Amino acid sequence: MIQGSAGPVDLTPKPVSASRIVLAQIMQVADANIAGNVHGGTIMKLVDNAAGLAAAKHAGGLAVTAVMDEMSFLQPVYLGDLVTLKASVNEAFTTSMEVGVRVESESLTTGRVTHTSSAYLVFVAVDEHGQPRKVPPLLAETDEERQRQREAALRRQARLERKEAIERARSRERSS
Repeated sequence: MIQGSAGPVDLTPKPVSASRIVLAQIMQVADANIAGNVHGGTIMKLVDNAAGLAAAKHAGGLAVTAVMDEMSFLQPVYLGDLVTLKASVNEAFTTSMEVGVRVESESLTTGRVTHTSSAYLVFVAVDEHGQPRKVPPLLAETDEERQRQREAALRRQARLERKEAIERARSRERSS
């Protein structure tokens, strides 16, 4: 353990299962877009909530959204559907974590379950002053968890390379 300003911070590795979150919510009229389906923004907010809870569980405290790396809308969600979000940490870095979220909708009349969306978000653990703080390493225990961990590292590398390329391009523009 290291001593944080709010007390000790436990940096013992945590299994993926310790961060798992499942949220469910029925979609109502207030969730509709002008096409009469559930608004993508409604789904995005639910994804952010589920991912934030998974990140906070892993970090053992507050974690804030840093990046929504990817959000895929695969199928529409309809009014009256039960939306279930499944989130867990894919990888933990020094102060940040990638969280994966799977969104499914279930028609309560037919029982049909559809994978409607997937998302990857990055959260940063923060202390009571809003400053980044270290997070425990992630312990991947299954082949699927290890695969998700490897893929998270690839997405992180791509984010860092993209950021560096943009900074180089901006620097060249300023100097010309």
